[in-house]
Amino acid sequence: MSLLGYQVTDVTTAEPRFASSLSPPSIQTTMPTTDSQALGDEYTLFPVEDIVQYPLPGYVAPASVQFSPDDKLITYLYSPDSTLSRKIYAFDVAARQQRLLVSPPGGGVDEGNLSTVEKLRRERLRERGLGVTRYEWGKGVPHRLMVPLPSGIYVQEGVRAELQRRVASTSWSPILDPQLSPDACSIAYVRDDEIFVVPVAFGDPIQITSGARGTGKTHGLAEYIAQEEMDRRNGFWWSPDSRYIAFAEVDSTRIPPFRIMHQGKASTGGEAEEIHAYPFAGHSNVSVRLGVVPSNGGSVVWMDLEVGLCGEGRDDEEYLARVTWLPNGSLTAQVQNRTQTKLKLLKFDPLTGKRTVLFTEESDVWVNLHDCFTSLRKCHGLLSGGFIWASEKTGFRHLYVHDEFGNCIRALTQGSWMVEQVAGVDEEAGLVYFTGTHDSPLEMHLYSVSLDCTQPNLVEPKRLTQGAGRHIVVLDHQMKMFVDIHDSLDTPPRLLLRSLDTGKLLVTIYEQPAPTYHTRRLQLTPPEFKSLTASDGTVLHGLVYIPDSKQFGRPPYRTVVSVYGGPNVQVVCNSWMNTVDMRAQYLRSRGILVWKLDNRGSARRGLDFEGAIKHNMGKIDVEDQQTGVQWLVSQGLAMSNRIGIYGWSYGGYMASMALARCPQTFSCAVAGAPVTSWDGYDTHYTEKYMGTPASNPAGYQYSSVMHHVYQITGKLLLVHGMIDENVHFRHTARLINSLTAASKDYELLVFPDERHMPRGLRDRMYMEERICDFLERNI
Repeated sequence: MSLLGYQVTDVTTAEPRFASSLSPPSIQTTMPTTDSQALGDEYTLFPVEDIVQYPLPGYVAPASVQFSPDDKLITYLYSPDSTLSRKIYAFDVAARQQRLLVSPPGGGVDEGNLSTVEKLRRERLRERGLGVTRYEWGKGVPHRLMVPLPSGIYVQEGVRAELQRRVASTSWSPILDPQLSPDACSIAYVRDDEIFVVPVAFGDPIQITSGARGTGKTHGLAEYIAQEEMDRRNGFWWSPDSRYIAFAEVDSTRIPPFRIMHQGKASTGGEAEEIHAYPFAGHSNVSVRLGVVPSNGGSVVWMDLEVGLCGEGRDDEEYLARVTWLPNGSLTAQVQNRTQTKLKLLKFDPLTGKRTVLFTEESDVWVNLHDCFTSLRKCHGLLSGGFIWASEKTGFRHLYVHDEFGNCIRALTQGSWMVEQVAGVDEEAGLVYFTGTHDSPLEMHLYSVSLDCTQPNLVEPKRLTQGAGRHIVVLDHQMKMFVDIHDSLDTPPRLLLRSLDTGKLLVTIYEQPAPTYHTRRLQLTPPEFKSLTASDGTVLHGLVYIPDSKQFGRPPYRTVVSVYGGPNVQVVCNSWMNTVDMRAQYLRSRGILVWKLDNRGSARRGLDFEGAIKHNMGKIDVEDQQTGVQWLVSQGLAMSNRIGIYGWSYGGYMASMALARCPQTFSCAVAGAPVTSWDGYDTHYTEKYMGTPASNPAGYQYSSVMHHVYQITGKLLLVHGMIDENVHFRHTARLINSLTAASKDYELLVFPDERHMPRGLRDRMYMEERICDFLERNI
């Protein structure tokens, strides 16, 4: 389930300073900067147009940061004109200069040149970027670069070479998910539901799978819930030696088709409708088999696994969550049961399909998926053939080292904080690098910890990043340095090259002044952190955007709660993203206080904190939001009778539930794309937190907005795209039926041609005007 919308969230700015003191050679391209005029104390009215600007101030790029295979270049996507359209640039580590590496022919990706299936994949990825949106270095061939574009797959041989199209793509038969082989000699991709492989140098593509096209099956594509809920974007995987490809066969024939009509189109018939295999809570999932096929074609070997057959004797194997090849050529799969309280790590012989269970992870709450599974390639003795795994068996996600048979040898980290990701492993030095919340749940830093299993006691992790806030890191291949992508409430995103040994700054790759031109022009003041306690004593964190007292007087103020509140998401954190929350800043500029609170059930606070909502969505999470408002009133910040709430997706659900359940607290609500009854959302997300409608009928009834409609006394604005394939428009339609039956007033804003979040500029402009007008009128 999505957050509040779609962001281009990696890094950068409109007023950069680049690390280059040398005269640029002729091949170098200077990245333009935006005029940074001095504004002094001049106040500029905050126009509503600035709410919908993309990229957000400070978020132009660089994105998709990578080291070249020889670590001589750091490459990234960047927009030289501060738009969403990006090109590939390279930073030369030795010369400390930038150069343009790839400019996409024909401009690259544009919303108008994508097929429907590609647009839907972008919805799953929350992708707004244009131009070049993805690229891949060839690890086996120096400076070989693959760039997928709407017109086909392109390859560049060398940093000064031209892009060459290797395979053409069309809107009626698009190429999906191209991947370079590990030896960089071939490219595999999916077309018309089958997998193809084409040599990079020369030769025609060959089709290596068959039998899916036109049957309701696909080969090599991740199904909807794998993309949307499991963070598994791929449906095929190259073997380390490039000789085989493992792939998922997805069979959707057991799921009744769900039709979405394009009511805003002038045409009718097939081109004005979409058919989706959407698995509703309590109903069938797709079935998935895992096969292995030679990359040059041949017979498929099916692994001893078929998931999605709950009720047919395999209830503990419902979801294929992850697939990973081991260095020795074995294949592994992570498989969840339907309730997601059990996860098996299975190992397969790819030549026979036979399987063994390495270990099983179980929890009374749920087992969260992660990407921390990391094979050890060079270790000897007890760790030979072993791997690193992350588990929440202590209540917080920590790292553990296992032997080749799956036995846990020991923990590597511990404490009331969580590991986020494994950034890299230096086996020769015996160090594991990871990001986590050791210093604060509101921040993310890079740490190192020893891999030595002979030490009697665990050693505290060593922190390598500096400066409060959020640090996303990319390590080089030689484990000598890393790119630190850092931002905070006070600091717009910047790229720093640091020593991996000490964390020492080597060079600033990309930086912009703080405050930026836009933050000065619009007077964007960072919000302030606040903490309070829930009814059970749990500490809750919030952010408050306080209006300028010189303009609007002293508090209390009219107040709006900006809410998401759903699981697997954290909103309140030390990130620039909160400073450039443009709707919150717009309301603040109008004298309205804006408040954000991460209630129990949200992410990065441990399993007990998350698990508070199990089987009870819409209860404790809403009550925590009410507690937050009561705290604001008690502090003299908010007017008790002039409080509204808005949110999108799960936040839209929370806004409508809060209005219905807490009529004495909230006078109005804006609910964007809200889930209104959980029996209308998908299996994997909903059943993890709520069980099935049959196993938890009371929970489903209480968690439905319709169950509480009769209590509503405030004003409600519903906003929804009519072709939303994630939270279907029927959620809003069902709520309207209940509102009508209860004789409750509501306002409705629909977008016939939009999906889960409006993308069109005119639609977004109109939406923000209507939302802000509604809030002004009703608080």
